[in-house]
Amino acid sequence: MSMTSTPTPPYLQNLNAAQRQAVETLDGPVLVLAGAGTGKTRVLTTRLAHLLITGRARPWNILAVTFTNKASREMRERVAAIIGPAAEQVWLGTFHAICVRILRRHAELVGLKSNFTILDADDQVRLLKQLIQAEGIDDKRWPARVLMGVIQRWKDRALTPDRVPAEDAMDLAGGKIAQLYRQYQERLLTLNAADFGDLMLHCVDLFQKHPEVLAEYHDRFRYMLVDEYQDTNVAQYLWLRLLAQKSKNICCVGDDDQSIYGWRGAEVGNILKFEKDFPGAAVIRLEQNYRSTPHILAAASGLIARNEGRLGKTLWTDVDAGEKVTVRGVWDGEEEARVVGEEVEALQRKDHLLAQIAVLVRAGFQTREFEERFITLGVPYRVVGGPRFYERLEIRDAIAYLRLIAQPDDDLAFERIVNTPRRGLGDATLQAAHQVARSQGTSLMVACRYLVETDELKPKPRKALGDLIRDFDRWRAELEHMPHAELAQLVLDESGYTAMWQADKSVEAPGRLENLKELVNAMQEFESLAGFLEHISLVMENAEDASIDQLSIMTLHSAKGLEFDTVFLPGWEEGVFPNQRALDESGASGLEEERRLAYVGITRARKKANISFAANRRVHGLWQSALPSRFISELPTEHVEQVTEGGLFGGAQRQTDWGAATWSGRYASNPPRESGGYFEANTAQGRRFARREAPTLEGVPYSVATNKPNAAGFQRGSRVFHQKFGMGTVRLVDADKLEIDFDKAGTKKVLATFVEKK
Repeated sequence: MSMTSTPTPPYLQNLNAAQRQAVETLDGPVLVLAGAGTGKTRVLTTRLAHLLITGRARPWNILAVTFTNKASREMRERVAAIIGPAAEQVWLGTFHAICVRILRRHAELVGLKSNFTILDADDQVRLLKQLIQAEGIDDKRWPARVLMGVIQRWKDRALTPDRVPAEDAMDLAGGKIAQLYRQYQERLLTLNAADFGDLMLHCVDLFQKHPEVLAEYHDRFRYMLVDEYQDTNVAQYLWLRLLAQKSKNICCVGDDDQSIYGWRGAEVGNILKFEKDFPGAAVIRLEQNYRSTPHILAAASGLIARNEGRLGKTLWTDVDAGEKVTVRGVWDGEEEARVVGEEVEALQRKDHLLAQIAVLVRAGFQTREFEERFITLGVPYRVVGGPRFYERLEIRDAIAYLRLIAQPDDDLAFERIVNTPRRGLGDATLQAAHQVARSQGTSLMVACRYLVETDELKPKPRKALGDLIRDFDRWRAELEHMPHAELAQLVLDESGYTAMWQADKSVEAPGRLENLKELVNAMQEFESLAGFLEHISLVMENAEDASIDQLSIMTLHSAKGLEFDTVFLPGWEEGVFPNQRALDESGASGLEEERRLAYVGITRARKKANISFAANRRVHGLWQSALPSRFISELPTEHVEQVTEGGLFGGAQRQTDWGAATWSGRYASNPPRESGGYFEANTAQGRRFARREAPTLEGVPYSVATNKPNAAGFQRGSRVFHQKFGMGTVRLVDADKLEIDFDKAGTKKVLATFVEKK
């Protein structure tokens, strides 16, 4: 009797042995160490499809988590190509998107309502600055943006205000940083709002304090897939561990050699200790590279091998050797840009697509010279990571109107548009509204409803405020039967916002009006206003025009996950790369992350990687001499070609002499110094980064006080004092409203909040 083997399903046929093992190892914890260009996305999507096709799980039993919306879309499209519409039922999205979905269902358990607002970074800083002012903290010494960074790092570590270690707070903000954090969280709950850090923090808190909710998701998610595991922070790590407690069927895909986001909370230790966290875990290494040539892989591998904090893997490829990695020394940044420009033009003459060329820099200040050079040469380019559509002033204003329609308690949106366009509602009006809001424990919108019924405000601003409130009431009612995109256009027109820009004679005004039209068009793609607002809170990506062949300029951090035929890597100098601030702040771990960033940069190249360094560099307007990056001396010589023509070195100089320790000649007047076992130069360079203060804000500080006004303490005949109207006698008491005969101002209706008993 002959045995017939089961044919391999089509979706598994194009996988190599390691990829197929990663797809078919379904039970228990699995760590897939996926080197650069080894096909991790194919493994993730095929594994997800394999779970469904083999009947191991129904679509809703799978949780697939990514870091970017782009990765989520790509994964869903690939899975759909294999299994069809069932892909739509998989819980697939970014960490934040999945957490929003969970929190909308259980908001009350963390002190929110289901329609809570998600604040962006600008609103977070504005809110914290108000609290800083209320506490009398010097916001020039302790800028709100800096303190917000501290708070967000605590959230990345899953530290609620009551869990922050005393030594972490130390004397930040005069010893009041922990208090500010607590007040900030309380204020967010009052506003029915959460920031991005809260999305993870609340979910972790929800699962830890409500085991019945966690049990529900244990039953739902039988299999978990996690992309870019090396980039997880502590909060994301805890959230994943909580969800994986029961089934243990968690597959994490990542590369410890590409962990480059420590500055924003990522913990490379999460991936390094996976086997300890999940005993018996299968560790599968994807080492066959499908992107780069052997010389590029060998150069990158030789460099990253210097790191101690790694699990280790050896990338290989079966393609031709290709060109060696080139290293060139130039006089200054201007010459560096000129040389790169000439190389780009030479590639163009060989019909090399600009879209397959990238200039990857370590710091944003490096882009200017390249932009100017490409403009001079007429080379089309784009700066990836520049100003985004939803971050433009006119778009933020329009969205604030829409947020206030969807969420009337959104004080930050109210403050943004209360006098935009100008309505005569200045600081005095906003101060009065804040005072009522604090004493009543209400939102600014509710406080303003009180104010329009009294004589606290002058007739003109009182009427303007009343008209604005009535407008929002009408727009909110229209939302029930009018398409949200049509309503948005109505709001922009009736509020006077469109007319404001039509009357503006600046060169930017026409573009702003076009952007507002585009915003309304974009809204038509969403089923509801709430869905659109949630989308823009989670997604800040610009769609690029794919029809234009243009070169890309971006930072090394922005380049992760991308690939190009030709890559230029300028600015490989001590202090620039590795970045001096990273070394000063994080020491050895900072150096290892900088080396991982260099590894990422080199492995973006398919066919050609070009490294350059300058002897002089203008940093924030100051000229500084520089030493070649230590990373250059760490590149294996057999895979590197020294380019000397027009450079700094004679033909007899060897690549191995490029290290900082052997630098000599005209740069001897600026010798390196040894620190911590390695050479440093220009140590002040990394300390000259300007620290921007938070923008000046209108209005007055918030208070977290929620005491109600005690109108009962006032009686008819009581003598009182009002700061605006002077002395007077109470003639009528109506809850928290008083009618008072003022000695000089006549009879006025005021709120009890504004008067003192005499």
